[in-house]
Amino acid sequence: MTASVATSPTGHQYEISSGSYRAVVTELGATLRRLQVDGRDLIAGFGAGDRVAGGRGQQLMPWPNRIRDGRYSFGGEDHELPLSEPERHNAIHGLVRWVGWELVSHTADTVTQQVTVFPQKGWDSTIRCTLTHQLSDRGLTVTVGCDNVGDRAVPFGYAAHPYFTLGEQSVDEIEITAPAGQYLKVDDRLLPVSLESVDGLDEDLRTAAPLGSRNFDTAFTELAGDEQGRWRIRLARSDRETYIWADQHHRWTQIYTGDDRRDIGLAVEPMTCGPDAFNSELTADGLVILEPGASYHGVWGIYGR
Repeated sequence: MTASVATSPTGHQYEISSGSYRAVVTELGATLRRLQVDGRDLIAGFGAGDRVAGGRGQQLMPWPNRIRDGRYSFGGEDHELPLSEPERHNAIHGLVRWVGWELVSHTADTVTQQVTVFPQKGWDSTIRCTLTHQLSDRGLTVTVGCDNVGDRAVPFGYAAHPYFTLGEQSVDEIEITAPAGQYLKVDDRLLPVSLESVDGLDEDLRTAAPLGSRNFDTAFTELAGDEQGRWRIRLARSDRETYIWADQHHRWTQIYTGDDRRDIGLAVEPMTCGPDAFNSELTADGLVILEPGASYHGVWGIYGR
């Protein structure tokens, strides 16, 4: 168990390990910077001296993905968030990824961090978010909590943004199996247009096949789960395979292959709700309304070999 001096662009580096697994989580954004099994990288992370790019390993709340024009109506009032994706005129990926998270506890195999989001432009209550990364011989488990400690209700959504690697030169080489029956068709701003069946399309990932030249920056839903409601996505290449799983609160996942570059890793993002869920009925499945005193709890994880 080590915690570095905060000289990195992402602050303190919290290392945890258990058996063959090792991970590093950063102070900035409670970001998952590294995850390895038997010395092999499971995620395409970044170095301790690097800055975060592309959302790599970040935590996205109180909303994932995009909000159209940064605007939404809730509780009879109109709200306007800063446009953190100005090129598409959207607010993107929440309010907690570029702030330092307070360390709650750090043991050999577990790190727990917390951040408080106060009322600000476009956001009208106080929430306290808690995140625990824990390793075991079953891999990484991430437990997410959010308490509304403010005086009024707010909408809430969550996502994580890990990129995965299986030693590939290009994501084209990765075989993927994802149990999703629907995908979200979007416009050129990546905002909702319609929900479509994956049947007979490139978006049908229910049978294992290499990604090839297929290009995704796509939200998927109607995810088939096990008897506990947990779904799994399998990534494989040669003798390596990685699984990402999430509980029933995560009704969506975003899959991102990269546009012009295919060598940056494959992002698979568990999400509670879809893009523009604060506005769109198409993507609001999984959106949580946190009344004062109410809490959200969810779990997702990664394991592989």
